[in-house]
Amino acid sequence: MTEYPNCFNGTTDVWSRRLVFSLGVPQLAITIVSLAFNSAVLVTAVLSKELHKPIFVLFCNLAISDLLSSSSSFWITTLFLLDPEGTVVGYRGLLVPYAFYTMSILATIYNLVIIGVERYLAVAECLRMRYRVTRNQTLSTALVAWLLAFTWGFMPLMGWNCLEKSNVSALYSPLCIDYLILITIPHCTMALILPLCTYVNIIGFLRKQKVTMVALGRAPGTYKLAELQVTRTSVFIWLLAMLSYMPFFIGVLLDSAYEVCPGDLSQGVYVFRNLTAMMISVNSLGNPIIYTLKMKKLRGRIKLFKNSSTNRIHVLAVRHI
Repeated sequence: MTEYPNCFNGTTDVWSRRLVFSLGVPQLAITIVSLAFNSAVLVTAVLSKELHKPIFVLFCNLAISDLLSSSSSFWITTLFLLDPEGTVVGYRGLLVPYAFYTMSILATIYNLVIIGVERYLAVAECLRMRYRVTRNQTLSTALVAWLLAFTWGFMPLMGWNCLEKSNVSALYSPLCIDYLILITIPHCTMALILPLCTYVNIIGFLRKQKVTMVALGRAPGTYKLAELQVTRTSVFIWLLAMLSYMPFFIGVLLDSAYEVCPGDLSQGVYVFRNLTAMMISVNSLGNPIIYTLKMKKLRGRIKLFKNSSTNRIHVLAVRHI
């Protein structure tokens, strides 16, 4: 159990049995549904025999990270149901599930960013014939993402924890506050800013081509449809990321701003902590819906036009934007 200087190390009086079940049972339900959805994504991708395409590799990689995130969340929630006080005062047994949970969340963020960049390059390839992302490049990038996620996520198991140190997090003991800040601020910023930038640029490409078609006297209807579909999907992606990670980001900032003993925190603060974990599980559930199930509407490949040497307009496809 974590030692808190100048704090008592007994039990707190935070949880009631009814409150524990009202928070834990919905969390378990969300993680189970998320496991089912992401498993379906993996099975569908394998059976489709399209894993040679970079975007399908990335979808599978995202599903794997979401599967791991849901599994780790299930593990942590089970520990919470069995010993809610232990999640307040902290103990060594929490380090392993926290490490897997952190690694999976970071891997998910990296995968979301990579998918956005790949879609941007796919559009640029169709419009400019300059970029082409190969399967090997995609696999290499995914491997680097997992190595980074593993390195950052498992640092508490490598010694960067506050089991016997001060500066411990009151909300996420036995993790250290400085570790949480280092992990949270850059990665939450990455999850919100980089996908937004890539999809805004994709929309900009489509709008530019629409203007070009109008100047050539061609009907811009295809580009209007493409722009509308991509814009709608991009808004869903960004809102899901914001709703999923922003509460956790706020919780870490508040945790670092007020150094208090766990027993001094109100019950509402710990309820908020559990709700932030639930929102991250919602992200793991929402990703397969937005990136795969919703993509069925886009499988009728967005048509892009370009002039050929015979002055005819050839149709190029940007697949699964």
